[in-house]
Amino acid sequence: MIQKFDRGDRRILTFPAVHPCDAVSPATLLESLITLSHNICSYQHKFFATQRRNARETIRQIGILLIFFEEIRDRKQNLSKAAVLCFSELHLAFQKILFLLEDCTREGSRLCILMKSNYVATQFHILIRTIATPLDVLPLGSIDVPCEIRELVELVAMQARKAKLEIDPDDDSAMKRVILILNQFENKFEPEPGFIKRVLDYLQIKNWSECHREIRFLDEEINLECLYGSERGLPLLSSLVGFMSYCRGVLFEASAHGAFDQTVGVCDHKLLNSLNPEDFRCPISLELMTDPVTVSTGQTYDRASIQKWFKAGNLLCPKTGEKLPNTELVPNSTLRKLIHQFCADNGVSLSKSRSKNRDITRTIVAGSPAAAGAIELLSDFLANRLCYGTREHKNKGAHEIRLLAKSNIFNRSCLVDAGTVPPLLNLLDSSDPTSQVNAISALLKLSKHDSGKKAIVENGGLKPILTVLKSGLNLEARQISAATIFYLSSVHDYRKLIGATPGAIPALVELIKEGTSCGKKNAVVAIFTLLLHNPNHQKVLETETIPLLVDILGGPNTDELLTDSIAVLSTLAEMVEGSVAILQTPALPVLIRFLNSSATPVGKEYCASILLSLCNHCGDEVVAILAKDTSLMRLLYSLVTDGTSHASKKARWLIKILQKFQETSSSELTPSAAVPQEWFLHAR
Repeated sequence: MIQKFDRGDRRILTFPAVHPCDAVSPATLLESLITLSHNICSYQHKFFATQRRNARETIRQIGILLIFFEEIRDRKQNLSKAAVLCFSELHLAFQKILFLLEDCTREGSRLCILMKSNYVATQFHILIRTIATPLDVLPLGSIDVPCEIRELVELVAMQARKAKLEIDPDDDSAMKRVILILNQFENKFEPEPGFIKRVLDYLQIKNWSECHREIRFLDEEINLECLYGSERGLPLLSSLVGFMSYCRGVLFEASAHGAFDQTVGVCDHKLLNSLNPEDFRCPISLELMTDPVTVSTGQTYDRASIQKWFKAGNLLCPKTGEKLPNTELVPNSTLRKLIHQFCADNGVSLSKSRSKNRDITRTIVAGSPAAAGAIELLSDFLANRLCYGTREHKNKGAHEIRLLAKSNIFNRSCLVDAGTVPPLLNLLDSSDPTSQVNAISALLKLSKHDSGKKAIVENGGLKPILTVLKSGLNLEARQISAATIFYLSSVHDYRKLIGATPGAIPALVELIKEGTSCGKKNAVVAIFTLLLHNPNHQKVLETETIPLLVDILGGPNTDELLTDSIAVLSTLAEMVEGSVAILQTPALPVLIRFLNSSATPVGKEYCASILLSLCNHCGDEVVAILAKDTSLMRLLYSLVTDGTSHASKKARWLIKILQKFQETSSSELTPSAAVPQEWFLHAR
């Protein structure tokens, strides 16, 4: 059979062609060659920004061979073994040619292909010469085709054999212009717009959307470069991203400011917004550890990962390779506290992060001097546009900042240093919903940087951001404001300021009522971070937070929202007043159902923590209600064996409390005088 390669996983300018297997029939091989030839010839109608001559000549030669193949098929000839062998080699070469043509016309790849013109031209030359070899040894005399077709095949063989490396002089000139512009960026010199436009016109990049596609393609190439550990191409790719970002922001106007990047808030940004110490990552899963444990060699791993390692029959330390004398796991409480504090300080979601997105910590510095210069010049341009531009220019500038700061720490730093924060704060007062959304979105991205947080607060940004949270022009703006509050409250002094601001916490609670799933999550994690400042506990208890969170736990919500909601309840339950407030809702049956659900291990840990706090703070009345549930003991024992280390510890304490109660209680429960009955209005 003829194997097919999944093109969706292929990097640009790689040619993972598959040789036809020996068992394939001549007829199948011939039909596959015809299909490949048709696919290649279809590219004669597609636009080639570069490599026009090489592509045109290659397609012409394949078109002639297509006539040859179809003639053989139509005559139903039997092919000799020598002919089949030659056709197999042609099949391999044709696959590579098709890959190369795909890359030259791939959406967003025009600038990248231009800057690799010499390499691409060399590949065309190599592949054309590759065609010559099987054609030279092909036994044409044994194949019954018309003389004129045979002569055409011989002509193709001769031309392929004598083919020379052709580098289009126009491609070469355009490439040199780009290099000159990158040198100007590197020297912090602003290029002449007309000079840049000549390059864009040559590549037929005519508008904002096409420019944006180029940036997205280059960003993906950078991701793949890092993923595969081959970072030699990063400086060039980073320079090209800087070049195209400058073009997008300075030369083009977006047709719809806000048409891109609609996903907002912390829902889709679980990565760390500052340097993440590698010691916080599990050496096995390479993910942030939520339950770090130490093995006998002194190495630390995430409990779930090392337990899976042991269950697979491995008795060696994954990191050192030493044989482990035992599989005992010692909880690393100190590291766990450091990780939790790190997450709080850097605005990382409470839920266990399993993001597959790239680690943006490498973007703390620019990928190249040219990229740094381009972004610095662009940042200054956008700051001026925000300060002195028209209403439309300000909207455009905010949208560009929103995109530029999305996933690059260096970009955020440049934008803050350029002074974009004050005019963005002013834009929050806009009567245009799109402008307000773009402004608050840009501030959200900048708030992930330490200097961005500082600039927002020092320029009086809390008041306008909270105003948008309370009465933004649309729900999207309010939800993004909640995410911004979440990042700002990762700083201790700022969470004090936010908590002390009248109406701040009630506005977050209103968003839990009215927001989408993402908006609810933004509000919940913001409240959690504010609770790290103890005086904010009472302010949260004075709102409807607890009933709303209990409702969330009882509904069909995402694992992340459920985990974050129960984390807030767990924090509130640590104080007597919080436990009392929880008991005034139908929380107990909801918590037991949650424990019996497919919730995350971290979520079940928080659930056990709440139950333990309720027992400790509210006494035998709570214990009696829990003891009546026959399923609870089974769930707790399951948590002892399969839960996180902290969940296991809490479950053991709960089991002891329940067993002690069952041993000492009389046949008829007498209500505790210390606990008012009205506390249990919904508990039974």
